[in-house]
Amino acid sequence: RRLLEMSDFLIRETDTQLSSDTDFEDPDGRNAKKTKGKRGKKVPAEKGLAGGKAGSHGRMNGHHQENGKKSMMLFEVVKIGKSATQSVVDDWIESYKHDRDVALLDLINFFIQCSGCKGGVSAEMFHHMQNSEIIRKMTEEFDEDSGDYPLTMAGPQWKKFKSNFCEFIGVLVRQCQYSIIYDEYMMDTVISLLTGLSDSQVRAFRHTSTLAAMKLMTALVNVALNLSINMDNTQRQYETERNKTIGKRASDKLELLLQKRKELQMSMGSSFCQCASWFMQGEVRLKCLTALQGLYHNRELNARLELFTSRFKDRIVSMTLDKEYDVAVQAIKLLTLVLNSYMVSNICLYYRLFSSRDPAEEGVSKRRGRQSPNANLIKTTVFFFLESELHEHGAYLVDSMWDCATELLKDWECMISLLLDEPILGEEALTDRQESALIEIMLCTIRQAAECHPPVGRGTGKRVLTAKEKKTQLDDRTRITELFAVALPLLLAKYSVDAEKVTNLLQLPQYFDLEIYTTGRLEKHLESLLRQIKEVVEKHTDTEVLEACSKTYHALCNEEFTIFNRVDIARSHLLDELVDKFNRLLEDFLQEGEEPDEDDAYQVLSTLKRITAFHNAHNLSKWDLFTSTFKLLTSGIENGDMPEQIVINAMQCTHYAILWQLAKVTESSSNKEDMATLRKQMRAFCMLCQRYLSSVNTAVKEQAFTVLCDMLLIFSHQIVSSGRDMLELLVYSPDSSLQSELLNFILDHVFIDQDDDDNSTDDEASKIEALHKRRNLLAAYCKLIIYNIVDMKTGADIFKQYMRYYNDYGDIIKETMSKTRQIDKIQCAKTLILSLQQLFKEMLSDLGHNFDRSSSVFSGIKELARRFSLTFGLDQLKTREAIAMLHKDGIEFAFQEPNPQGEGHPPINLAFLDILSEFSSKLLRQDKKTVHLYLERFMTFQMALQREDCWLPLISYRNSLQAGGDDDTMSVISAISSRSSTSRSKKAKPIVGKRKMTEVEESSCSSSDGMWINQQQTVQTPVMISSPHLTSTVLRDPKRIRPEESYMVYPVPPEQQQQQIQHTQVAWMLAQRQQEEVRQQQDRVAMQYAKMRSHTQHAIRRGAELMEDDEEPIVEDVMMSSESRLEDLNEGMDFDTMDIDLPPSKNRRERSELKPDFFDPASIMDDSVLNVSMF
Repeated sequence: RRLLEMSDFLIRETDTQLSSDTDFEDPDGRNAKKTKGKRGKKVPAEKGLAGGKAGSHGRMNGHHQENGKKSMMLFEVVKIGKSATQSVVDDWIESYKHDRDVALLDLINFFIQCSGCKGGVSAEMFHHMQNSEIIRKMTEEFDEDSGDYPLTMAGPQWKKFKSNFCEFIGVLVRQCQYSIIYDEYMMDTVISLLTGLSDSQVRAFRHTSTLAAMKLMTALVNVALNLSINMDNTQRQYETERNKTIGKRASDKLELLLQKRKELQMSMGSSFCQCASWFMQGEVRLKCLTALQGLYHNRELNARLELFTSRFKDRIVSMTLDKEYDVAVQAIKLLTLVLNSYMVSNICLYYRLFSSRDPAEEGVSKRRGRQSPNANLIKTTVFFFLESELHEHGAYLVDSMWDCATELLKDWECMISLLLDEPILGEEALTDRQESALIEIMLCTIRQAAECHPPVGRGTGKRVLTAKEKKTQLDDRTRITELFAVALPLLLAKYSVDAEKVTNLLQLPQYFDLEIYTTGRLEKHLESLLRQIKEVVEKHTDTEVLEACSKTYHALCNEEFTIFNRVDIARSHLLDELVDKFNRLLEDFLQEGEEPDEDDAYQVLSTLKRITAFHNAHNLSKWDLFTSTFKLLTSGIENGDMPEQIVINAMQCTHYAILWQLAKVTESSSNKEDMATLRKQMRAFCMLCQRYLSSVNTAVKEQAFTVLCDMLLIFSHQIVSSGRDMLELLVYSPDSSLQSELLNFILDHVFIDQDDDDNSTDDEASKIEALHKRRNLLAAYCKLIIYNIVDMKTGADIFKQYMRYYNDYGDIIKETMSKTRQIDKIQCAKTLILSLQQLFKEMLSDLGHNFDRSSSVFSGIKELARRFSLTFGLDQLKTREAIAMLHKDGIEFAFQEPNPQGEGHPPINLAFLDILSEFSSKLLRQDKKTVHLYLERFMTFQMALQREDCWLPLISYRNSLQAGGDDDTMSVISAISSRSSTSRSKKAKPIVGKRKMTEVEESSCSSSDGMWINQQQTVQTPVMISSPHLTSTVLRDPKRIRPEESYMVYPVPPEQQQQQIQHTQVAWMLAQRQQEEVRQQQDRVAMQYAKMRSHTQHAIRRGAELMEDDEEPIVEDVMMSSESRLEDLNEGMDFDTMDIDLPPSKNRRERSELKPDFFDPASIMDDSVLNVSMF
């Protein structure tokens, strides 16, 4: 009785512990109980999370709320590490009790942010999207250019974060071990998410989730251990209580426990288990099998299940062949438990693993056994390989069995016997399909033995073999050669007409030890093999078979072995016959005045396919095939009735001929005549392929496109790299017409909908093959963009398809954008904005100028812009120039075409600013000011006053540029005044000296510069007109100038004021405000000038918090880098013309040296800067 009372006490203690571990406060945060133990002094960050400890009422969108203010999320708290992990976990558990969805969302976002992803999972995504969809969404929002993530970052803060991250997961599981982990919700959700992330293509997701899952499982192991210990203790207490005398025993409680157990075990026969048998027919059969396994695991229940087993045994056996593989596996496991109970002895479970046939039907005679006891096992393996259909490649089956059945898989004598020997009377022979499977398995075993490494996907790479493994490899290769040098000719003779079998058999010589042919006196078998290969070449026209024959000759033609001469003679004899036959057939085929019949065309095609297959691996230059094939291609262009397969193979053969000639002139010191001949042939062939791009036959155009891309890539400017300057004569660059044709081919044949494809009515395999072909075509063209062979701006037509064809070509286009950005960031940015401009123009042509900005087309362009913005990554300094150039081109495009209805209406392309605003977040704070000032250059005073819906893109774009920074002191009015003074100064013709500028020119420069620069900015972007380039990179010392010049804002002369006012009240207010601004600006600069000069060096060393403001004015370099003049867009709208040019960016060391001069207002007017004429 005392023991049971102690058990009750332990249960109450457990409940108390559960309450103390997880229930600290009430939902509203009132009447909070103080936990025991030392907690340490809380810092403000901890107070925000744990001080108030609000439940679901104190959280919003996964964030803690206290006193109306949003506190830090889990990631920030763990990252800082100043709060006790126990307290953080307790707060999360309290939140989970009030609203488990909100708490789980917070935990999911914690793992996402720990991976370095700036995106977040919203409540809508959590409730309506699968894990795979959520992971895909997060992958799209991930920063591709960032190589680091929290777990790999250096520094003491991140080192502490790693330990805090692991500790948090362990404490979370420990605190939830009494209730939450058993609710079948929290753990299922977290584990499924971590499992999905561990298979992500993003390394940060993959590594972080794997670490989290390992720590989670480690903590669960500890929980399971504690549970097992408690169960053992409870069982011992139960046994101890039973062994007591009746007087001291708590009989009522023991009888209650025994009664509950008997109710669960009562009548375990068919009457109570028949419900499980009924459900075996439905969708829940997998769960039924799993439940039955639990019953059969308990040996005490086996006797009670005997009736059920006898009645439903056949049904369970039949489920081993279920169409669902998971059900079949569980059925096998259940039958294994049944066999272990020794209740059933007539279930052939082992055979069920390999074949669906009944053993009685497999009447394989054991009397002969094909000379090996492994014959039946090999046949069973073949049956399993055919019946499983899990994977069509035998290499993975062989690799799975290699460690446990090496002797069986290396019994090549038995395999040869099964293929060559006739079965005895009563023995079932192998079918044609089984023979093909056996040959494939045999080839895979030979490859595994000869190469000693697993197939693709089964290993991390080739490992270094030990001495024992190397000896085994050599022994296996010797044995393979001795066996198949004799058997291979016989196998080829038997299966010479079967293309699939011959293709696999011809791969065997690649793994031979060719020295065995000489040492083992097997020359006669070599002669037999060469004869059989020649017969295969003459019988077959299938490309795979012919390529296998070519590879076999290449493997046997090794000059290191004595058999080389014998094989070389046989190969030359075969090629002589093929080339002579081809030339003879070609002469008859191209005779004028005669139409070739189908037989002649077939003979030419079959011979040409054989020659092309051999030309791939063998140098046939001495037969001068280029002349014959080029003649054939020229005839096809002129006549237009050439069969497509003849053209395709002739094109491929000519391509091989040129490549072999290139290899010859590269490896040896060829004379200039050979070089000139190759150049002539190469250019003539490229022009011929270009003409074939306009063919009516799609297959011919695809072949011409592929060959052209390869030729342009091989003979590009990179051919002279690695010290091969002598090949400069062979460099071939495509002209504009060829680039246009290549691009049009991609647009017409790659970016097509599945319904538009010719193979849309075919099966799924054909569609996949067609998609694979289109992907190869796109990849070939993208290589030309990446290697700067075609103009990068042609990539705009590729990039604009990113969203529409994301599933088919998204990875290729994304990789192309990444590579082009590595080559030239600015040109890549110009290409991206050009693609958006093209889409915008297409939309205008389709929907008109008065389109709805909420339409799906416009929204799609905005989404594409957002995706483009994400590809720039998080390092804003790295992409600073590119983003600035992107905004510059976008602004110019938006104001490019004025509205024909007058300046009171927005420009035609003004809505493009709404798209451009997607890139505003990538601008630095000071760059936003610079771009905003550049935008004001195109605005008139009337535009700044407009508030109609049609002007919303301009308003929203200006707001996006002003967000996150200080209020701009420069207004549209100041911009107008600067433009007016600029237009006046441009009327005076300047006289430019060698290193001197006239006063008029200085005034023009200062006035224009004043429009871009104000004292609150650290980076300025002056807009300049056409002027001499900067000729010196040395900055002179600041010279003394007038205060008005240092302020860079000039008062407007009275006579010009009178012209500006034009007797209007608005103009008068404009002039008054302008003068007031001039006075205020002069006062501000005068006060700050001395202070800026004395503290310049100190400002450079201020640290990381000011590095962003102290950066070199790169944006000016970009915004001023264009040398082309913008024409006056619209005189009525008062737009200006500008030319932009500044010195290129400096390196980091030069930046630190030049920073004082760039920040000094006086140095801006220095001679070296003034050499660049400003607008």
